[in-house]
Amino acid sequence: MLTGKQKRFLRSLGNEMEPVLFVGKEEVTENVIKQTRDVLEAREFIKGRVLQNCADHPKNIASGLAVAVGADLVQVIGRNFLLYKPAQENPKIELPK
Repeated sequence: MLTGKQKRFLRSLGNEMEPVLFVGKEEVTENVIKQTRDVLEAREFIKGRVLQNCADHPKNIASGLAVAVGADLVQVIGRNFLLYKPAQENPKIELPK
């Protein structure tokens, strides 16, 4: 569980990021979950976007995806969301205490 200070730090990093994960009309599939796990292991922190053709609300998609991969949902703004999960080996992002 992230503290407020840690979420603020991660949100500041997420401002400059481009989305690397896109969720479309099929919503959260096994392929999307696998792709999210792989990218989180490599980067620890990602920005995703729920596309217009997705029927469900972006907040529901982002929270469901975060639970499925065991990540923390940092923020949802509009159709964009931020996920954070520290890497098992060699964590790159050092969070404030």
